[in-house]
Amino acid sequence: MLLDRDEEQRARHGVGDAGVAVPEGPLHSHGMEELRDTIASARKIVVKLGTSSLVDGTGALDPAKIDRIVDAIEGRIARGCDVVVVSSGAIAAGMAPLGLKARPRDLATKQAAAAVGQIHLAQVWGASFARYGRTVGQVLLTQSDAGSRERARNAQRTIDRLRQMGAVPIVNENDTVATSEMRFGDNDRLSAIVATLVGADALVLLSDVDALYDINPADPRAVRISDVRTGSDLEAVQAGDGGAFGTGGMAAKVSAARLAARGGVPVLLTAADKIEEALGAAQVGTVFHTRPERSLSAWKFWALYAADAEGVLRLDAGAVDAVTRGGTSLLAVGITGIEGEFHAGDIVEILGPDSAAIGRGEVAYGAAELAGMHGRRSDELPEHQRRAVVHADYLSNYASRL
Repeated sequence: MLLDRDEEQRARHGVGDAGVAVPEGPLHSHGMEELRDTIASARKIVVKLGTSSLVDGTGALDPAKIDRIVDAIEGRIARGCDVVVVSSGAIAAGMAPLGLKARPRDLATKQAAAAVGQIHLAQVWGASFARYGRTVGQVLLTQSDAGSRERARNAQRTIDRLRQMGAVPIVNENDTVATSEMRFGDNDRLSAIVATLVGADALVLLSDVDALYDINPADPRAVRISDVRTGSDLEAVQAGDGGAFGTGGMAAKVSAARLAARGGVPVLLTAADKIEEALGAAQVGTVFHTRPERSLSAWKFWALYAADAEGVLRLDAGAVDAVTRGGTSLLAVGITGIEGEFHAGDIVEILGPDSAAIGRGEVAYGAAELAGMHGRRSDELPEHQRRAVVHADYLSNYASRL
C-alpha cells in the first residue's frame, strides 16, 4: 500500500516504484465462484478472529481452539501464503485473572483487563505457533496510529518485515491506551484497515456464525446470503451485536467487509469452526466482491477512513454536486465555512449544507489563509491563491460506496 499521495500519482502514471445466490450484475468483475477461487489462491491474507472464536463458555481463552486455528493457518502458509492475524480477546483473557465475572463497562477496568489479558493472549498464540517452530510478533495499534501517515507507514513496515522474516504478525487494538474517542470501535474495522495497509489479497473474517443471513440464523426462516456485490444486496439484512464477551457483532463485520471491499480487498465471512474450509477452497460463508471501478486508491482510502481530520470545510449545494461527481477539484467559491486550526497539507472533513458527510481531502491552504478566501471566485483572488483548495487527486468522497 502506498500512503504517499505523490508516490501514488507517479505509480498511476507508470513512473513509480510502486443459501440464496444473488444474480450477477454487469458491474462486477468476478463471478461468485471465480471470487472464491481468487480468495483460495491469494498469496497475502489477513485473518481476523473474534473473541467468541478464542474463548470457552466461561470466557477464558481456549488453547485447543487456538491450536486448531493455528493448524489451519500453518496449512495455508505451507501453500506459499503470507498470513497476518488480527486477534481480539485481550479483555476477555484478562477477566478471569482479575476475578471479573462479566465484561467490564468502564474504561479504566477495560484497560486493566486488557493490560493483563494482552500478555496471556500473546503467550497462548506464541505457544501454539511454537509447535511449528514459528515465531509470532505482537503489533498493537490505536486509531491515532492509523490516523498519522508516518505512524501508519511505520506499522506497515513492521508488519511487512515480520512477514519477510517468517514470523506471523498478531495485530490487536491497543486497548490499554485507546480512549473511546481514539478507538477503531472493534477489531473488524481494524482488520479492514490492516488489510488495506499491508496490501492484502483477501480478508477472512471469522466469528461464531457460518455466513451472513437476512435475519438471525437461529430463526428457521433465515436465508443465507452467499455473496454481496452492492449495498442493495444488504437492504433486507438485520444484523446483531457482539454477544457477552465481544464487541463486534454481524453488523460490524458487514461494515468492515464493505470497507475492505471499497479498498479493493475481497472478503470471506464465515465461522471460525470452518477455518479449514475458509483457508482451503473458500467454499463456505459469504463473499464480498470488490468493484474495481469504485475502489479507492490506497492514499484515498487512508484519507477517507483512517486519517485524523484536523478541521472542517462546509460546502454549498453546487460544490457538493461537483465534488460527488468525481474528478472535480474543490475551489474556494464553493466553501461556505471553515472550522478548526488546520494547516496546508492536513486532512479535513468535507460537509454539505445540511452537515452531511461528503468526504475528506488534503487541503492546500491553512485555516488562517482560507478564512479570507472562501466564497470568492478564482478571478477575485490573487494569483497565488487561485489553485484548488482541495485538488481532485487528493479528494476522496463517500458517494461511490459499495
